[in-house]
Amino acid sequence: MRKTMLAALCATSVIYAGSFETWNGAKVSEDANSDSQIHTGLGNGLKTEGYWYSYNDASGLSKISWSVPIDPLYDKQSLEPVIYECKGFCGTAILNKESNERDPFVGVGFNVVGQISETDQNPATGDASAWGGLCVTYTSDTDIALELGLGEGVDSTINYANPAVNLPASKTGNKVVASWSDFKQPSWYDGTVKFDGETAAKQLAAVHFKIQAVPGDYKFNICAVGPKDGTCPEKCGTPTATEAIQVARRVSATKAILNGRTLEFTGIKATAEVINSLGQVVMKGAIGNAATLNLATLDVGIYIIRISGNNVNLSRKIVLK
Repeated sequence: MRKTMLAALCATSVIYAGSFETWNGAKVSEDANSDSQIHTGLGNGLKTEGYWYSYNDASGLSKISWSVPIDPLYDKQSLEPVIYECKGFCGTAILNKESNERDPFVGVGFNVVGQISETDQNPATGDASAWGGLCVTYTSDTDIALELGLGEGVDSTINYANPAVNLPASKTGNKVVASWSDFKQPSWYDGTVKFDGETAAKQLAAVHFKIQAVPGDYKFNICAVGPKDGTCPEKCGTPTATEAIQVARRVSATKAILNGRTLEFTGIKATAEVINSLGQVVMKGAIGNAATLNLATLDVGIYIIRISGNNVNLSRKIVLK
């Protein structure tokens, strides 16, 4: 019975092969060649993998307070200001409960393959065995469970007792490197369908960071995440904010430089969008070589400049004072 059920669950996995490019929030904030999407190497062509999202327990009483204002109906673009502000993915887990038997929880995570199809937004699964495991650099006021998400169908079958590794609380920053064999189901689980880390890695849907503790407020920052042999830094980076954007484009250099309230562009022909902390496009225009964009009408605050065109697709943070 157990073997038959496990075989049926495993049969839902779609296999993709690729390398996981270590994501470092500090690099995203400084390097114009980086972006907020986590490149897992397992995407199925829809380009929906690797975007951060959040979730909470069934009570709905717990939530995450973000470091910058976020529209309640946020999408993957409007979460970018959080990454640029934190040089990672940070917030405050606000845990509340009424009469629930277990401690409340919230979490953040990303899908490793992305949605199944254009019309089916459920996460597809992929074979992440080649990663060898995961590395994470983070800060947190309380322990975090680094969990392997297997998709709602499988997760519910095992009563959400997903294989996990504990990331101990560290307010100053910590790096953990875990092999797939280190991921274990929680000791309280007594179900018949068992998953070890190696099996879960072969049909991985998502990577989750679950914060479960007694009611209270707990700050956290996921600074970097990558494969076991990746280049996660020893500590969370603290680079200074930059107002210059550069990206290699064939033999020339594309630049966007903030000079006061004027954004100057060189070596480029594309479209520029200015996005506020709620993910709203507040200014948009076509730009060319030696063009400028006047930001004098915008309020003081943090904005994202998104530039798209032939061979150019980047976004960066600017600070208007």
